[in-house]
Amino acid sequence: MKLFTKKPLQDVLAQAAESEKGLKRTLGAGNLVALGIGAIIGAGLFVRTAAAAGQAAGPAVTISFIIAAIGCAFAGLCYAEFAAMIPIAGSAYAYSYVTMGEIIAWIIGWALIMEYALGAATVGIAWSEYLNKLLDGSIPYEWCHSPFESFRDSMGVVHQGIINAPALVILFLITLLLIRGTQESAIVNAIIVFIKVGIVLLFIGFGWQFINDANHTPYLIPEGTAPVMDGSGKTLVSYDGVFKHGWGGVLGGAAIVFFAFIGFDAVSTAAQEAKNPKRDMPIGILGSLLICTVLYILFGHVLTGVANWQEFADPEKGREASVAYAISQYMVGYGWLATAVTVAILAGFSSVILVMLMGQSRIFYTMSNDGLIPKAFGELHPKFKTPYKANWILFVFVGLFAAFVPGHVAGDLTSFGTLFAFVLVSLGVWILRMRSPEIKRPFKTPLVPIIPILGAIICTGMIVAIDTRTLKFAALWMVIGLVVYFIYSRKHSKLRNPSDILPHASDFEARK
Repeated sequence: MKLFTKKPLQDVLAQAAESEKGLKRTLGAGNLVALGIGAIIGAGLFVRTAAAAGQAAGPAVTISFIIAAIGCAFAGLCYAEFAAMIPIAGSAYAYSYVTMGEIIAWIIGWALIMEYALGAATVGIAWSEYLNKLLDGSIPYEWCHSPFESFRDSMGVVHQGIINAPALVILFLITLLLIRGTQESAIVNAIIVFIKVGIVLLFIGFGWQFINDANHTPYLIPEGTAPVMDGSGKTLVSYDGVFKHGWGGVLGGAAIVFFAFIGFDAVSTAAQEAKNPKRDMPIGILGSLLICTVLYILFGHVLTGVANWQEFADPEKGREASVAYAISQYMVGYGWLATAVTVAILAGFSSVILVMLMGQSRIFYTMSNDGLIPKAFGELHPKFKTPYKANWILFVFVGLFAAFVPGHVAGDLTSFGTLFAFVLVSLGVWILRMRSPEIKRPFKTPLVPIIPILGAIICTGMIVAIDTRTLKFAALWMVIGLVVYFIYSRKHSKLRNPSDILPHASDFEARK
């Protein structure tokens, strides 16, 4: 059979209809909106805003947010159409299988590992760093860093990392929660979302009175802006590149802050657990994206108004310390808010990890049912109806990465995997409209093919703006994925071997 053999849409719809044999439908529209916000608002807002302002966009980071949001909105409309029409757990992987064929679906499924699994590991490492900061460094260096990290203290003693234990602990606890049940996970996520959104609103509200209009002039980084250097004369940030100043810098900033939008697509991975996916999935996807976009624009406006964007060119201020720096330096009397922001970041990390692990396990569940990965990934817990083996396997993989590998290794791979999925989902809506216009669509993307094409173009533009080193790592990852496909997945595909197909649900149910 050809590599581009497509999965029949009627088979996918039949699979979604057999919900009583598979994942439990427990999530309403409110749960899905909270799930999206839980995945979206995390480190990206607190870290990437200052990084984008200091390295590319200046005060115009607010426009960068708008551009990134527009690209996400176009993709979000396409996700909403697919999620309402094909309410199964595979997200972009499942949609591509129907519209573009098995090899493209596999590539997307493999790319999404960069978004969800590697993203969860990276966020777990960052969670450990912030916990130690909140505890004033009381966790010994050896037990919160990987063996590949070390530092020399003021006494000249070299400390060598052993294991990042806090990262492993938070991943373990969230894995237990996910195995316990989707509804329970959604309740915990809703509580976390309430905490972190509240603190974001406090920063916007209190920070507004400290905005200095001079910090917003000029709004774009001028061409010829001198590079930022440290005390030894080493260049920290250069503004010579096309995507480092002016409107090019705004686009470069969009590629940076795009990381802050990652997560709304994770709502689509819960389609098979939504009570009324035809109505609730579009609300969950587009509602969470709209709420977060408004918060992001206001947050970026306040942050670059309180402190000058050039101060964030310093990596020590433009990374995790950016908001705390702005508060401590310019918002007199609001020191407590800096601590609250750290709490919000910890909460944000926790909910992002939860949604990332949930999303990846659901994609594994669907890929396993298709035979492209081993059967264990698709087995459901006999009581909780969650893909518990996939959760445990994912914990081992992500846990090893988080415990023993430095956090910077993943880099912008998460953004690449997400943008790549967005491009193919956008094109997929257009392709399916042409191939099968008669299919009932509970939610329809407006202005097809204009919106899908614009979504694909904008997301492709942001991929191009990602640094070359990250793109090389992404290409290597995709090559590895193709090797796995031709060695294992192609031979075990149920679409290629119909006699191997078991009645849909899990292998546990089939054996019963």
